[in-house]
Order: sequence, then C-alpha cells, then structure tokens
Amino acid sequence: MVSRGSAPGAAGLHLVGGLPLLRPEEQVFEAMLDGWRNQQLARNLALSTIEQRMSRLRAFFVHAGTYPWEWLPQHADEWFGDLRSVRSVAHSTMRSYQDALRSFCAYASDPAYDWTAECEQRFGTHPVQIVHEWNSAVHVQDNESRPAKRAFTIDELQQFFDYADEQVTRARDSGRKGWLPAFRDAVLFKVACGYGRPIRNETRMLDVTDIGRNPRAPEFGDCGLVHVRHGKAKKGSPPKAEIEAAIAEHEAWKADGRPGGTTPHEAAVAELLGGGQ
Repeated sequence: MVSRGSAPGAAGLHLVGGLPLLRPEEQVFEAMLDGWRNQQLARNLALSTIEQRMSRLRAFFVHAGTYPWEWLPQHADEWFGDLRSVRSVAHSTMRSYQDALRSFCAYASDPAYDWTAECEQRFGTHPVQIVHEWNSAVHVQDNESRPAKRAFTIDELQQFFDYADEQVTRARDSGRKGWLPAFRDAVLFKVACGYGRPIRNETRMLDVTDIGRNPRAPEFGDCGLVHVRHGKAKKGSPPKAEIEAAIAEHEAWKADGRPGGTTPHEAAVAELLGGGQ
C-alpha cells in the first residue's frame, strides 16, 4: 500500500516540509509542475503529450497572472474566451487546452498528493478544480473539420502530386542538395493517399518491408497491404499496430490515362521500391 505523500508527484517528494523558501510562490509552482510531470510519466503518457500539456498550462499561467492556489473559474472563462475570439482556435484545439488545465487542477487539488495541505500552510488557500462541464467543450462527434475544408478531387490530387514531382526534378537538375528529401516527401504523399493514412508518425515510420500482398485483392500485386507499426496510441499504451488495405482503384484515374493506368499508391510504391530510378 502506498503511504500518504509517496505517490509520484506528491508534494513531499518535491518540497521539504516546514522549510522556508526564498521565493515561495515561484518555487512551489515549479515544484507542482515537476510533480505533475512525474505523475503523468507514471501513467505512461507520451513525452510529447506531457510537454504539450506543460506548455499550455504555462500559457494559462501567463494569461491569469496568478498562481494555481488563486485560480478561479472566471480565469478559465476569460482564457477560453480569448482563445476563441482572438486566436480563433479550432474546436479540437480548444478541448486540448481545456483538458490540460483540467488535468493539472485535478492533480493539484487531489488530497493524495498533499498540495492542498502544502498550499494551505504556506499561502492560506489551496488549488481547486476550475474546469467543469458548464464551462468546457464536449466532444460529441468524431469529425470536427471545418465546413470550408473538403477532400481533394482526383484532378487536384494529380496536380498536387505533379507539383511534388516537379520539385524533385528541379532540385536534381539544378545540382542542389536536397532532391532526395524532396523525393522522399513526394513518395510519402502518394503512399499516404494510396492507403488512406494520415501524414504523421505512422506514415513517416513505414518501411519497404511493411508493404505486401493482399490475398483478397490480387489486382494490387505486391502493394495490397501495408503493416502500420506506429499507429496512434491510446493513453498509456504503446503505438498501435494495424493492417491497412490499399484503396480501391478509381475509374477516373485510369480513364484519364494516368501514368501506366496505375493508381497513386501503385506509382508511389513503384518509385519507392525502385529507389527513385
């Protein structure tokens, strides 16, 4: 059984009880942040998630102009209003800011970590939760993209791929360094499109050996499946492994006489397997 004050992030692990501090407000706040970071590490959260939350919490601290034991729901309301009206952040971005602030307040106000008692002793008050259901956004639908955004048409995709290929040719013909990264990016775009994967770490970490045959779709040859080894992870879990089938061929792509009658993913993989020759 974990004794009181010994949990990762507890006040007793970051401050010596009863010891006077030279700058108490600043030092206690930094100790709380260190404790919160350790608590998230103990939950197996990704370092990128932790650093993003820390950054957003510091942004709120600057906006509020006061310390956590003095924060009120009004401070959160003003900050959220500023994010929406001045910075015009997306709905998902707003939720991530609110989630970071809610998570920190839950940690700082949890009696298991002794920060409430520590702040009460030093400052005569203690942190409370300031993000509630009535002043935060709720995630109610999977797709929250803005209406102005839409998928590319086939012609627009072709123009985009052609432009990416032109950058490779232009860089190589001019004798400049950098044509290989440009080629890598061009192939990355086509592979992501061909298999319907987002352009992020799961696509960036693909290897040639991750692409193989799909017995249920032999028409795709050696490019029918892709084994994603670095899929988006859930909280506290390692990257998720997935198998993604190639997107079905689009009739318009062949009808217009696109390169060799191939789909974009076939052309991309052919370039990738051929080493750009």
